[in-house]
Amino acid sequence: MTKNTTNTTYTKKGAADGTAQEGARFMGTVLVTSGTGKTGRRVAERLAALGVPVRAGSRAGEVPFDWQDESGWAAALDGTEAAYVAYYPDLAVPGAAGAMAAFGRVAAASGLRRVVLLSGRGEPQAAVAEEALRGACGEVELTVVRSAFFAQNFSEGALLDSVLGGELVFPAGSTAEPFLDIDDLADVVVAALTEDGHAGAVYELTGPRSLTFEEAAAELGRAAGRPVRYVPVSGPAYAEVLEGFGVFGPEAGFLAELFATLLDGHNSATTDDVKRVLGREAKEFTAFTREAARDGAWHG
Repeated sequence: MTKNTTNTTYTKKGAADGTAQEGARFMGTVLVTSGTGKTGRRVAERLAALGVPVRAGSRAGEVPFDWQDESGWAAALDGTEAAYVAYYPDLAVPGAAGAMAAFGRVAAASGLRRVVLLSGRGEPQAAVAEEALRGACGEVELTVVRSAFFAQNFSEGALLDSVLGGELVFPAGSTAEPFLDIDDLADVVVAALTEDGHAGAVYELTGPRSLTFEEAAAELGRAAGRPVRYVPVSGPAYAEVLEGFGVFGPEAGFLAELFATLLDGHNSATTDDVKRVLGREAKEFTAFTREAARDGAWHG
């Protein structure tokens, strides 16, 4: 799919503290899927700060929502007007397109007005899932947010233990990646959920600077106050590393193959979509590392 091909007008409203968007017009109840996850939690917090009613859906939460159990989706959507869709584990996995088509049909039948979908940047199979949702949701307004590699993967995600252990083992070679701060992503998602002018848009979100994983490791080490060394490995070798951490074999293989596909250089360029939506620059990776260190991310 051609990226950023819509003629949507971008809004430029943003809160001074970067935690919530000003000028929100949409006040209906919003279902936040994966509401306890890294992105869902941040989106829910920002919506609540705006006074927007939030229904945080998760498998074990007050509002049951399980991507593997379609029977609960209609109840979770009942009475809502918008939804943030973060599919677990990834839009590129087999079966994701079918799940998106099914969710789109349920969303359309429930009278949902607006959907914001989290997707992966440069993931061909994720684009297939995007189209499945778009084709099934009828008149529901759809905005797609394609994200670069999360900076927070180093501070609260899969690579936290690697940073703490001093060796960042990953199959990225010397490829540069424009790491995105999840706070920026959450602000863009909230803007798309609460403001007009985003229907049909496809936003590709990146940080303002591309770094190799070796450069990222050096910055992480400086902020954490401990040496962090990047160790490049092949995809199959990384799958073995994941299995050592208890990741099931097929899932480990899928993740290793996905990372190898995404980190082949085609996603290295930056975009200005964060600024175009929010009216401010995306957060620098250095600023992320300093904030994460200040908040105790690497005190373990």
